[in-house]
Amino acid sequence: MKDIQELKDLNAKQLWHPMGHPGDLQANAPTIIDRAEGVRIIDLDGHETVDAVGGLWCANLGYSNNVVKQAISDQLFKLPYYSSFAGTSNAPAIEAAEAVVNFFKEDGMARVFFTSGGSDSVDTAMRMARQYHRLRGQPQRIKYLSLKKGYHGTHFGGASVNGNQRFRTAYEPLLPGCYHLPSPYTYRNPFNESDPAKLAQLVAQAMEDEIMFQDPSTIAAFIMEPIQGAGGVIVPDASFMKLARDICDKHGILMISDEVITGFGRTGDWSGARHWGVQPDMMTVAKGITSAYFPVGATLVNATIAEAFESDQSGEGSIYHGYTYSAHPVGMAAVNACVSETLRLDLKTNAAARGQQLHHGLLALQADFDIIGDVRGGHGLMAAIELVSDRTTKAPLDMGAIKRAHKATYEAGTMVRIGGSNLLMSPPLVLTEADVVKILENLRSGLSVL
Repeated sequence: MKDIQELKDLNAKQLWHPMGHPGDLQANAPTIIDRAEGVRIIDLDGHETVDAVGGLWCANLGYSNNVVKQAISDQLFKLPYYSSFAGTSNAPAIEAAEAVVNFFKEDGMARVFFTSGGSDSVDTAMRMARQYHRLRGQPQRIKYLSLKKGYHGTHFGGASVNGNQRFRTAYEPLLPGCYHLPSPYTYRNPFNESDPAKLAQLVAQAMEDEIMFQDPSTIAAFIMEPIQGAGGVIVPDASFMKLARDICDKHGILMISDEVITGFGRTGDWSGARHWGVQPDMMTVAKGITSAYFPVGATLVNATIAEAFESDQSGEGSIYHGYTYSAHPVGMAAVNACVSETLRLDLKTNAAARGQQLHHGLLALQADFDIIGDVRGGHGLMAAIELVSDRTTKAPLDMGAIKRAHKATYEAGTMVRIGGSNLLMSPPLVLTEADVVKILENLRSGLSVL
């Protein structure tokens, strides 16, 4: 291992980081995280902070769950890898499939296809949606609907249904046949509607209108996050996902619930779809499936889709799609341990309680800081504050000021994440009441520098 100064000197010189400008990161080197304990991270200089980002919406169990670590270690020594392509399997994968399907059985899920992460899972769902319709004699169903402000990963399929231009414009043209609806975002929307229920109706009307314009018989699937995460923790009205479900059913369109962030307890329920009382046709998961201790994702399908593939006699039901690391035995050992620990610790209940505490605290901060234009959250441990230079015009705060507030918050003792004009929070689901108090105190310190 190189010494501290050598690491600092090399930082970002050869390594290109995701989601950043290489030149800027060389000029303004990223923070080097050295180790972690519980819900805290410690950088190379020994500065300790509460990780209010949860890694990247993913460290649900925090960083010190030895049950998961031991399961990974044991499996590494027994079988570090073997392919799960047709012809071979492994015991941890068989057990993990049962555990994950049972976990989401109440959501109507019946089968699982393992991937290496969330982006993989979304692309898998998009492919399977098209193949499902082909199996049913509707090969013309090739289009996708999604929401603006939505985030569905960075593969070409996921980027094509993504609803934020910064993940799209540099890589266009993307996949044809992807169409975007307005987000149920009460603070900013084209209808100038701040009532959540009315906005839900308006977006549903726009969805119906777009479907008719495209021709319902050409649309394969509608994909949405139950709560939009990277787009700014946009919480829809409780009616919205049900309205979308009804429209999909009316037109034979599959509903894909992107649960990469919202699955495994983050919303205060085991899934975001369950939080809104909806059963989707397909679900995509990752992050909380291993608490990020090993890169794993999964795509789940309901019994109707499973039957279409499994009963096929033509050969068209063969799945010629997959990844080298699909059902990786070490990852599957991590899944088994993590699902067990997630249930044992009842993470959803703590997420609901601590999420309410955090949301109320952010509302109190809003009363004291005019630069907080909007506070979103209150449904589990997902929260955002949107920073503005003027509450009346809702003009976003300049990025330089946002970065100063972010840095000051970190220096005070809490890591949060910048997302556009938002400061985003998605801490581990094992967070304590005292941890939330510290996050709020440190945010106050960070905002006070502006």
